[in-house]
Amino acid sequence: MLLDHLLKYLDRLLKPELFQDYTPNGLQVEGRKEIQRIVTGVTACQALLDKAVALKADAVLVHHGYFWQGESPLVIGMKHRRLKTLLNNDINLIAYHLPLDAHPTLGNNAQLGSLLGLNDPKPLGESVNGLMASLPSSLSGKDFQSLIKEKLHREPLYIPAEKSMIETVAWCTGAAQDGIERAWQYQADAYVTGEVSERTVHFARENNIHFYAAGHHATERYGIQALGQYLAKECDLDVKFVDIDSPV
Repeated sequence: MLLDHLLKYLDRLLKPELFQDYTPNGLQVEGRKEIQRIVTGVTACQALLDKAVALKADAVLVHHGYFWQGESPLVIGMKHRRLKTLLNNDINLIAYHLPLDAHPTLGNNAQLGSLLGLNDPKPLGESVNGLMASLPSSLSGKDFQSLIKEKLHREPLYIPAEKSMIETVAWCTGAAQDGIERAWQYQADAYVTGEVSERTVHFARENNIHFYAAGHHATERYGIQALGQYLAKECDLDVKFVDIDSPV
């Protein structure tokens, strides 16, 4: 598949023009023009790039790429090593941030909800990415913590609420801890995200809402996997997901 055709296909699918993002979406580093093998991953770290080189990938497709708002423009140190790896091996770097969070079926939030059995989700108010749904049957806060651990293979940080049972859950993957305020406004019993701040703990306790920080990386593994599987099926591409573990 030609690189230009792949990029147009991804843009039609993910609609990056609808988002005001903190990073450019789409092609970030240009490589070879013909694409057959793609390595997908959460973040374009050096370990992922090295794996892509070993697998002779034509492109790396990630959720977290480069050139973030406020980032230093200097190509030195870590940034130099990463770019050198891509350029020396003629590998494309393609990244989609908020558009991948928000896609209604392939997105990080949609995929996490499906994994946790939170079906038929609705938008969390006016939030671009947050979702809210009911559990198939109510669970205690501890039982829902156990469900998250089972599905994500990671023990989430859990701040319990006074009310014992959870019926409605709001969630937003990644570093969306402040979404707990919107979850509380929409009367969710629990809120799930990736990261936590000190203030989040007090908000949860003082507003009687269960809170779970299940890991930025852990909550955002599933959108990029779903996107890769979709491309493999629809575009007849060789796509391999590589999970570079992160405790955050």
